[in-house]
Amino acid sequence: MANFLIVEARFYDHLNDQLIAGAKSALEAEGHSVEVLTVPGALEIPGAISLASDSGLYDGFVAIGVVIRGETYHFEIVAGESARGIMALTMDGIAIGNGILTVENEEQALVRADPQQKNKGGEAAKAALALLELRSRFVG
Repeated sequence: MANFLIVEARFYDHLNDQLIAGAKSALEAEGHSVEVLTVPGALEIPGAISLASDSGLYDGFVAIGVVIRGETYHFEIVAGESARGIMALTMDGIAIGNGILTVENEEQALVRADPQQKNKGGEAAKAALALLELRSRFVG
């Protein structure tokens, strides 16, 4: 059994609840324990994962959030930099599934967040599980 931390940027409660439900379901179905940590925004997710990873308390992580395009360039910064930060941590050997949705509108987010539809939270959890398995295979 592994310990997973879901780090969520809670901005759209109803969407995050669905993403977290999908992620928790996927992890718990495999017998793993899950905790949830909330941070202010998607840009804070990589930093929180880095700090939590340094604690040694968790084996893997799932990043959860929703970034919907607005009228300014802020969308590109948040979407790109949160993904870049997560990728950098993954390249350092941290098992992270990226479930941060970057969408044009709430309708797209609803379809992707819903565990009965695209279930991107569940997919992110499965990606974290796959990376954890690879890490144990190659690192030990």
